[in-house]
Amino acid sequence: MGKRKRWGKKHKDTRDWKLYNERLVQRGEFYLRPRFLQTWLPELGVMNAGKEGVPYLYPQSLIEFLAVLHAKSFDFRALMGMLRALSRQYNSFPVISFSQICRRINALDVKFDADDNSMVVGVDGSGIKVTNRGEWMRKMWSTTPKRGWIKVTLLGNTKGDIVDVKIGSENLDERKAARTLVRKHKKKVQKLLADGLHDDKKTFNLCKKLKIEPVIKIRSNASEKADGSFLRKQCVKEYKELGYKRWAKAKQYGLRWPCTEGIFSAVKRIFGECVHAVKKRFMYQEARLKFWAYHQLLHLA
Repeated sequence: MGKRKRWGKKHKDTRDWKLYNERLVQRGEFYLRPRFLQTWLPELGVMNAGKEGVPYLYPQSLIEFLAVLHAKSFDFRALMGMLRALSRQYNSFPVISFSQICRRINALDVKFDADDNSMVVGVDGSGIKVTNRGEWMRKMWSTTPKRGWIKVTLLGNTKGDIVDVKIGSENLDERKAARTLVRKHKKKVQKLLADGLHDDKKTFNLCKKLKIEPVIKIRSNASEKADGSFLRKQCVKEYKELGYKRWAKAKQYGLRWPCTEGIFSAVKRIFGECVHAVKKRFMYQEARLKFWAYHQLLHLA
């Protein structure tokens, strides 16, 4: 079978390599920046104001610092050991136990703060493995139990920022999850980019209701009948008249890559594509932390 020729212009690398290399160096600073030492007491003062019962002993910035390292696959005992080593160098601050680290990280409410109010966004889904072992055994021996995987539905913008994610089991309905994310951020979204999986009348009807321009790849066997969605009928007709290449260029469909696929690629490359937690809800939290940590990495202060 002959090699398919890539259509479109050949990519030209215009990257500023000096700036790019400096950004990679800054990642090391991001992982090891104990800013919590400067804000420890003021943070605890705010956290414990009006609190009943046992006061907090460890600030939120400390937990976030550890959560980033946990997203890099450091286990809770290793994190305690790192803090112990730092404590010896920085005035012997109190070291949180690994069990408390586990509780605080799994209870951490992580949020994404993309502040673009007129966003072109893309939506897509990908999988996170629940273990880093056993793939060869499952491939070779059908008796090895299948453990499933975690599905992540991502909403991102053209700047490469994560707007939000929804995480569930492999049975998560990606189209329904995508519509939930769009509704949640409806005031910010102006254009929605999505692949052929989202060629669904419910998604088109939602876009019509929220006055969002849908840029959704149409399936090759799509009918031009309205069938409950007049907007989809219009989009199908336009898509077939232009053909995929002209449609993709006119609608800037290529922007979907930095919105979704580029983010998935970066998160898995930097923070790994598997989780180490055992319980399902902790698996979901660990997966979410990977995307949150990447979002923090993009916005280095």
